[in-house]
Amino acid sequence: MKKIALACLAVLTLTTLTACNTMAGIGKDVKSMGQSVENAAK
Repeated sequence: MKKIALACLAVLTLTTLTACNTMAGIGKDVKSMGQSVENAAK
């Protein structure tokens, strides 16, 4: 289970890093990534 969560986190991180164009975008992406991790932990 931890391997799946780690793989998902890695994919989300790479997606976030490639999708961010502005500082505002970075903030939204970080928030979204945090929510995804929180949902995966439930």
